[in-house]
Amino acid sequence: MAVKRICGIDEAGRGPLAGPVTAAAVLFSTGGPGCTPVDSKSVSGRRRAQLETDIRGSALAWGIGWSWPEEIDLINIHNASLLAMQRAFSALCHDLQSRLPGRPAQRVIAAIEIQVDGRFTPEFALPCRAIVGGDRTVAEIQAASILAKEARDRWMRCYSREEPQYGFERHVGYPTAHHRRMIGLYGASRIQRRSFAV
Repeated sequence: MAVKRICGIDEAGRGPLAGPVTAAAVLFSTGGPGCTPVDSKSVSGRRRAQLETDIRGSALAWGIGWSWPEEIDLINIHNASLLAMQRAFSALCHDLQSRLPGRPAQRVIAAIEIQVDGRFTPEFALPCRAIVGGDRTVAEIQAASILAKEARDRWMRCYSREEPQYGFERHVGYPTAHHRRMIGLYGASRIQRRSFAV
């Protein structure tokens, strides 16, 4: 019988006025994480970056999923977050199959229980639980929160070169006073969530 493994999933970027919402999925081996994950909101950016490296190195598999501003405007941020989670899990399965081709990967996937931070879960063909406060209590979800936050922040910092006037490298799309001022000066950016009130 296959050993049960937890796949943790969390997202980053529900609240910003611009940019994608990003989810991550993390699966550790039966020995557990090779590091000590923490809630991504409770550590400095430097520590989070180090944890990202440790998590990627120790995970059995991991994946990142994205929902883009156009999708957020079309289906709303709640559904876009769930879609990003589904995409993150698909990316994790692809990563796992590249590491354990064939039947071993299929056996591991069949034995996964997915645990998602929050009150809602996406549709999955596998058992899935929503855990309120999971980003504070479940190592796999904590690890996913770190990967999601780092991936999204990095994307926003890179994108800031496309529209430098908005200062995305500073606020990564969140509704800071500076960000609101720049929208007032320059209008909506190309990655604006147009369904969000400014």
